[in-house]
Amino acid sequence: MDEIRDYAIKKGMKACDLAGQMADAGFQASEIGEAVRIIKQMKKEKATVFLSFTANMVASGMRGIIAQMIRDRFVDVIITTGGSIDHDLIRTGKSYLKGDFSLDDSELHKRGVNRLGNILIPNDRYVFLEKRMQAMFSELHKIKKSWTPSELILEIGKTIKNEDSFLYWAAKNNVPVFCPGITDSAIGLQLYFFRQEHNDFQIDVAGDMKLADIVINAEKTGGIILGGGISKHHAIGVNILREGLDYAVYVTTSSPWDGSLSGATSNEAKSWSKIKEKGSTATIYGDASIILPLIMARVMG
Repeated sequence: MDEIRDYAIKKGMKACDLAGQMADAGFQASEIGEAVRIIKQMKKEKATVFLSFTANMVASGMRGIIAQMIRDRFVDVIITTGGSIDHDLIRTGKSYLKGDFSLDDSELHKRGVNRLGNILIPNDRYVFLEKRMQAMFSELHKIKKSWTPSELILEIGKTIKNEDSFLYWAAKNNVPVFCPGITDSAIGLQLYFFRQEHNDFQIDVAGDMKLADIVINAEKTGGIILGGGISKHHAIGVNILREGLDYAVYVTTSSPWDGSLSGATSNEAKSWSKIKEKGSTATIYGDASIILPLIMARVMG
């Protein structure tokens, strides 16, 4: 067994150096070190890497890391929620604002401002989204009447000229973005409005189970799973087809005691063949907006 080692903080220390000391520090810090090791192993073994995340992360500065991971071809497949597409597209034209967790929400509502934790999103951001999506639906409707979510997202990405966008880089680098719950989003609401006059226009969610082909044809698979919900389950669930992920790194704030998928441990996933029995795993309990930058600073530093 390795010894526990004390941190040694030095003036001018880089984040990647600090993260490098965590492996031997104990507690959750050691799990960060293990996550770094596993992600490096994924890449060394040329595993097909799935990155799953929830929409709140794209509303935050985490969007930049996600975009960089796609830009640098560090990940092969994205699985996320509809809100991620909303936030990314809106932020190509409108900024989000830093607020506070303790603001008066009734007063914010009167001012037409939505609060997501300590991030503020004025209503006019969704007016911007509405105009973009209604115009896009009109153009896509002329081409064909049925689109899978990944096809729709690819078309959105092609229209974006902002290199801060993860959708821009996904389209540019041909990294598929799967979104099984796309209708649970502002884009889904705009789809509802569009279909009032174009009820032949369809989003074919089942058509995106071509994701299964990627899983089946991969020699090895690895998952970087940020948060829970439908994104997490879609990433690990589809890997049942190959008896589980070979590597998995979870970053979560959920606990397993209520039986929820969001809180389900990597060990529990092995019972379902979502992760291989001998699969390498790490689970860090903490805010991904803190944890992932530390991990990736070490992995990519």
